[in-house]
Amino acid sequence: MKVGILGGGQLGRMLLQAGANYPVETHCMEKSEDCPAASLCHNFVTGDITDAGQVFSFGKDLDAVTIEIESVSVEGLRKLEEHGLKVFPSSAALEIIKNKVTQKEFYAANSIPTSEFVITRSIEEVRANQQLFPAVHKAAIGGYDGRGVQILNEIKDINQAFPGDAVLERKVDIEKELAIIVARNNAGDTAIYPPSEMIFDPVLNLLQYQLSPATLPEKVLWKAEAIALAVVKNLNSAGIFAVELFLDREENVWVNETAPRVHNSGHHTIEGNFSSQFDMLWRVMLNLPLGNTAKIMDTALVNLIGQTTETVDENSVQLRGLSKIDNAFVHLYGKKESRPGRKMGHVTILSNDRKELVFQARNVRNIWEGNI
Repeated sequence: MKVGILGGGQLGRMLLQAGANYPVETHCMEKSEDCPAASLCHNFVTGDITDAGQVFSFGKDLDAVTIEIESVSVEGLRKLEEHGLKVFPSSAALEIIKNKVTQKEFYAANSIPTSEFVITRSIEEVRANQQLFPAVHKAAIGGYDGRGVQILNEIKDINQAFPGDAVLERKVDIEKELAIIVARNNAGDTAIYPPSEMIFDPVLNLLQYQLSPATLPEKVLWKAEAIALAVVKNLNSAGIFAVELFLDREENVWVNETAPRVHNSGHHTIEGNFSSQFDMLWRVMLNLPLGNTAKIMDTALVNLIGQTTETVDENSVQLRGLSKIDNAFVHLYGKKESRPGRKMGHVTILSNDRKELVFQARNVRNIWEGNI
């Protein structure tokens, strides 16, 4: 079977690493051959994943294609589906999710709990909806890793709002931020991973570290799982989906956003669960039985965020320090250039002692940032 990956970043790289276990010929397209995934696929093509013609040309002789980023041309994927290819996720699901406006409208149309919102298309429309303040303003397209999001706590913050199409949503009084990975195959069967609790960097708005499984009351767990499954069921697409949720202080659960692909919040599954999110996606694409999502051990996952323009190599003090931690697994993404705020890798720590996980997560951050 010939499978193509549109996008060549770290998600493509880790997907290819898992794909080495299966009898599959892998193809990848990205704009630069210096991308993390280029050296791991059987065939690499330099191209523009946002161009419908190039997406179709890349995939037309393959059996299936998947994505590792939402910016892929929906029109190109739709043409591939019409050509007879299996596309994961479907072009219809990606079209809903890649635009924050249509994504929010999808939740509302399907009675999926999400924070109160309005669609704005100008600063004036933001100003006219001050009843939602304190609020979060999200650009309709192009946002990722904290970009395209502005917190508007007071009227004076309106000058930070987006002038074009965007979602203005009431800010949730958050107790915990959660993520649940859900797999769905072509027959409509699903597999759900234990939820993770995410802790974000308040400045960069990037995932700093997370703990899995999240510590939740049983009724909250059931509610969160039911909501995540409802999102995926209504998207009506095979693939892997990461449903990000807010738990508020009154134990209400709200959908924040959904990613129609393997996701940062699921990286811990490589070591922490019997079937990783990457292994699971291959099972879905190859029409194999869904894998076992049960945990092997509790995990902490720490993102390694670029601090300077220096790229970490095998001789770095950071890598040597991280490698000394028991039950820690270091993943560097092979990026040629480091810069502040860029994800350069991650570390997964295994332990059934929660205090040890939190301690080692902080230890990883201190080593990476050169504090020890």
